[in-house]
Amino acid sequence: MAGRGRAWSIGAVGLGLLLPLAGCAGKPAGDPARAEVQRVLDRRSAALLDHDEAAYGATGTRTQYTRLRALPLASWAYKVTALRRTGSGATADADLRYRVAGYDRAPVDARRTLTLGRTADGHWYVTADKPARKTGQQLWDQGTVAAVRGAHSLVLGADGSAAGLESYARLADRAVPAVSGAWGTRWSRRVVVLVPRSLAGMAALLGSPEADYRGIAAVTTGEAGGSGTAPADRVVVNPEAYAVLGDLGKQVVLTHETAHVATRADTTAATPLWLSEGYADWVGYLGTGRAPEEAAPELARAVRDGETPDALPGDKDFGFTSEPTKLARAYEGGWLACRMIADQWGATRLGAFYRAVGAHGKRAGAVEEALKKVLGTTPEAFTARWRDYLEAQLG
Repeated sequence: MAGRGRAWSIGAVGLGLLLPLAGCAGKPAGDPARAEVQRVLDRRSAALLDHDEAAYGATGTRTQYTRLRALPLASWAYKVTALRRTGSGATADADLRYRVAGYDRAPVDARRTLTLGRTADGHWYVTADKPARKTGQQLWDQGTVAAVRGAHSLVLGADGSAAGLESYARLADRAVPAVSGAWGTRWSRRVVVLVPRSLAGMAALLGSPEADYRGIAAVTTGEAGGSGTAPADRVVVNPEAYAVLGDLGKQVVLTHETAHVATRADTTAATPLWLSEGYADWVGYLGTGRAPEEAAPELARAVRDGETPDALPGDKDFGFTSEPTKLARAYEGGWLACRMIADQWGATRLGAFYRAVGAHGKRAGAVEEALKKVLGTTPEAFTARWRDYLEAQLG
């Protein structure tokens, strides 16, 4: 799944979302060819981890080895789930599980489709390894991976060159301690940033149409919920939208996305988007000196026109395909709700409120209960207070 991301319009910053996987069926597990292919993939995985290019090449094409050479891997393994014979070989469905050394607490899962040939004496070898149908690409599917390590970050690019990746690492290295200062240190305190070559590359990584992310500077992918075993989230950058931001905007984007990484275990189905996005923006803007009317220009315009919203933004208001002004107002409204809590109840209470909502587990009653227990208020009183806050800050 992917965490939502904040949308940036001119004069404002935008940014986190979640993606499902599907399964396949095939020949019975007792097929001897399937077991033979599994052994080939086991040897291939071991060769990759051992940096043994010759042994890897003995199992088939070396293209993937070259593309993955710079990726620091702690584990890499395939499990064949189906095998279909063809006239000249076979096609295998497989679950790939891999872990980036120093960053992933648990393996990342990816479904792959492998094409295999067979030698005259019956040995299987891999001719292609691609994403399974209806799943997103991995970064190495787009080209040779380049890597830059920061103090708290790993930035991966898809064009084989580390040029330009250092700037992402610098911003991510500032984001991690900034987020820890607001949220606390009970998270990995590391972030992995993926930088594809284009918007098209970003959309391919996320397995969605380009139109869903046009104008979105970055999103965060990962498993929502408090399992404690989720792999490190990936911050996926849209280099086209990111490039038009100023220095402050770029920093706010990466700090916002890093906040999504930090809060992942406490972000559940109970957490409304106004809270998860608003909190990430609140952390992103901390210490920037941006006045509310500067950071929330669309909502400021609405308030000045006598159109102060009647209610906090709903989840549908955060859809990336929504009308840009409506989307901007949703983010700005969530940010100002969190900013109000921090201003009037304190930053510690804001964090406690976020955790209490997520701990409820299901949406119904989660915000109401947390408002009562943590902030001592009701939804009606909170909304009225928020409307007054908007008019005081933006009017």
